[in-house]
Amino acid sequence: MTKRDGDMLDWLSVVRVADVDAIRWALGAFAGAGGPVTVRRANMWITRLADVGLVSRARPNFRDGSVVWATHQAIGKSTPNLYRQTARHEVAVAAVSARYLAYGYTWGRDRVAPNPVEHQADGVATREGEVVLVEVELTPKTLHRYPKIFRSHASRMEREGVAQVVYFGTPDVARAVAREADKNLFHALRPRLVTMPVLDVRGSWNGPDYGLWNNTPAAATGTFVDEDATLGGDVWEFEGSMEGSRA
Repeated sequence: MTKRDGDMLDWLSVVRVADVDAIRWALGAFAGAGGPVTVRRANMWITRLADVGLVSRARPNFRDGSVVWATHQAIGKSTPNLYRQTARHEVAVAAVSARYLAYGYTWGRDRVAPNPVEHQADGVATREGEVVLVEVELTPKTLHRYPKIFRSHASRMEREGVAQVVYFGTPDVARAVAREADKNLFHALRPRLVTMPVLDVRGSWNGPDYGLWNNTPAAATGTFVDEDATLGGDVWEFEGSMEGSRA
């Protein structure tokens, strides 16, 4: 077990279940790479921890590939139910979370709403004191719910110092959220609610990482090999931006 293994298991304890793409990004993030490791390296990590009983994997009917979770042995939590309707949502949250990690944010669950008026976001990303509320939606909510949710977002932007609220979803969801935000958010706050149409209906990342993360290095071409990031005698291979500091 390495520190990076521990960091990965702690992250899986929060997001609960992730696809291989999210594992790639999270591994790269905890290596300080600013980009994802290759699919081969991600699968090697999964296999190594599965062999010692710390992660499990399966291929649910809503995905073409496998999803991964930390076992009870690793984190003391039960196996996630992949047959629930929320399973797709959890996988999508992990995909978003892993990218925030790669761009230098920390990730955590939002606080439980203290009263029925307030809304609990799907996650909170924090970097250098900047707090971002993150929402992940694969299908639009009923329209009467948005005014209440946006009032909660507005209150937290004004009173709690939340810098931004970002909705990740399908193109249909992004259009619905943007339309309702135009109706329900005060014009001074409206630019701080951002929609990202980068997911498909199965919860897979299906778009570019455009225009969201500021002050990040430009993506590098080719494959980077970090000689310090070893795994069982092998070296890690990374894709994407490699100018960040090493973990």
